[in-house]
Amino acid sequence: MIQRDGANISLWQNSSEAFTPSRQVSLDQNYDVVIAGGVITGVSTALLLQQAGLRCILLEAHTLCFGTTGGTTAHLNTLLDTPYTTIANNFGKENAALVQQAVRNAIHTVKTNVTTYNINCNFEEASAFLFSQNEEQTKELESIHHAAIDAGVTSAHTDTIPVPVKFDKAIEVMNQAKFHPVRYVMALAKAFEEAGGTIVQHCRVMDTDNTDPLVVKTETGDLHASWLIYTTHIPPGVNLLHLRCAPYRSYAMAVKLTSGSYPRDLAYDMYDPYHYYRTQIIDGEPYLIIGGEDHKTAHAENTNEPFLRLESHIRSHFDVQDIPYRWSSQYFEPADGLPYIGHLPGNPGKILVATGFGGNGITYSSVAARLLSDIVLNKENPYIKLFNPNRIKPVAGFTNFVKENIDVAKQLITGFFTKEKIHELADVAPGEGKVVQVDGHTLALYKDEYGEVHALNPRCTHLKCTVSWSLAEKCWECPCHGARYDINGKVLTGPADIDLEKITL
Repeated sequence: MIQRDGANISLWQNSSEAFTPSRQVSLDQNYDVVIAGGVITGVSTALLLQQAGLRCILLEAHTLCFGTTGGTTAHLNTLLDTPYTTIANNFGKENAALVQQAVRNAIHTVKTNVTTYNINCNFEEASAFLFSQNEEQTKELESIHHAAIDAGVTSAHTDTIPVPVKFDKAIEVMNQAKFHPVRYVMALAKAFEEAGGTIVQHCRVMDTDNTDPLVVKTETGDLHASWLIYTTHIPPGVNLLHLRCAPYRSYAMAVKLTSGSYPRDLAYDMYDPYHYYRTQIIDGEPYLIIGGEDHKTAHAENTNEPFLRLESHIRSHFDVQDIPYRWSSQYFEPADGLPYIGHLPGNPGKILVATGFGGNGITYSSVAARLLSDIVLNKENPYIKLFNPNRIKPVAGFTNFVKENIDVAKQLITGFFTKEKIHELADVAPGEGKVVQVDGHTLALYKDEYGEVHALNPRCTHLKCTVSWSLAEKCWECPCHGARYDINGKVLTGPADIDLEKITL
């Protein structure tokens, strides 16, 4: 089993072995490329660049697949969360076709890697089914269907879907896939090391001097490199991309069915948030994986409620024998519907980033790996302009941009912290956390099962928003930009790179 950025271990993490680097290294060396982030995007990018003859080092603040890669539901699809209707409206039909081409090539890349490296990750090709359940959804479905075909997606109407859910109309999208994401990443990490690459875990990138060569500052020392690539899900520090990407959490369950009849293909309803379904066989055991109930990070008062709603949905449609796994995971929604892959805004030098994948991070990871490696290797790539993080689209995504950042502004102006004397503690139950007012001061309190109280400064170290407690994952979450901290204030996920301040009671 490998570690997780929350209290709930995913199906993937419980069925995988932790990565152990094959050799000890010293950071006091020069590298061509530093990749920050031991996720599917980072490992895939590192492998491509190392195989191209560059000297690469991959740094991970925790362990490989600690975060979202270990919490995904691993749909490999060209049927994207942002429909081709939206992409065509925001970027034009030609670019919609380019996006389709990019994600189709990404699925092919994963399939090729599975064969090349003989990866035991239960990769399977499948179809994806999108279905409507009322008249309004059916009208939207037809628009999505036509736009998808215009973009080059192989899609057709169908009278059946793979899940026992009542529906009005449905389309089938061919040439999709599914796999075990963590076992895939671990195999690529091994191939990266065998090609001469270096992996260092428990080593967070803290800062960078934008010189030539770059001075990359880490928790364990400085190193020099020609390029730095952030594949940390969202870049650390303060950057324009934090205003263009909104953090969301999605919930998932892996279910055992009484009947033993598991759907082979992928399926999606059209509610907002929508539900998504698929089956994965691991070591001969099938699991039905269902997800949904998304909400903006730290904006649910009780994070156990999404799990309860999801379980109710599952039990109303399937003959559930057991639910051995339940977990949540984070993703960042881009303002205009497309990821940001390329030069980090505000850094004209050799600092690159990949973020804003929405709910399609597993697919876009291979798109990003190829694009980032081509930028470093100075190769032509048709997607560089399309996914440019510095793109300026005054109309595309403007409404989402305003909505998300008005919400951030509200969070920034609430609450003020001081660590002056504390005379009393609020009523907090064991296993519970609260942001409370004590003698007029704001404090983040967590009481463990032994009754010991852990007190923290509740202001997120990224941009000083007040954190909220996640009851489901037993951690503190920032409602502005999605930083997350454990009960002792240690950073779990960025963009924060400094722990919450501990308060001695």
